[in-house]
Amino acid sequence: MYRGKCLCSEVHISINGRISDIIHCHCSLCRKNIGTAYATNGFINAEEFEITQGKNSLSSFSFKPGRYRHFCSKCGSPVYSSNDDDPSRYRIRLGILDSNINERPISHNFVSSKANWEDLDAELPRYDAFEPSRQ
Repeated sequence: MYRGKCLCSEVHISINGRISDIIHCHCSLCRKNIGTAYATNGFINAEEFEITQGKNSLSSFSFKPGRYRHFCSKCGSPVYSSNDDDPSRYRIRLGILDSNINERPISHNFVSSKANWEDLDAELPRYDAFEPSRQ
């Protein structure tokens, strides 16, 4: 079981199943929607997904006919995406989850449209908190 919530804690979700086909998506739509270099998405079975709190706080945006992004209307956090062509599955942004995730990403996708400043092979330093210059 996975649990998660939006940034303002208004919308809570649970997933009673696996997350499949996890990818790091570098397409311009994902980058614009999430505001970062790429979005980490996975698919879940719609029947195993539940909004346990804050259903009335969800809003949606249709960016293409039949495709919807559902987000918290208070803080703007993406919650899930749905597609009329495949109503049995939802796509979820893994960043909304508070639970440890057992499954792992399988690929970086749409790398030809990645942000020009993103270097997938960078040997950047890693810190457990802010970088030392911000302390």
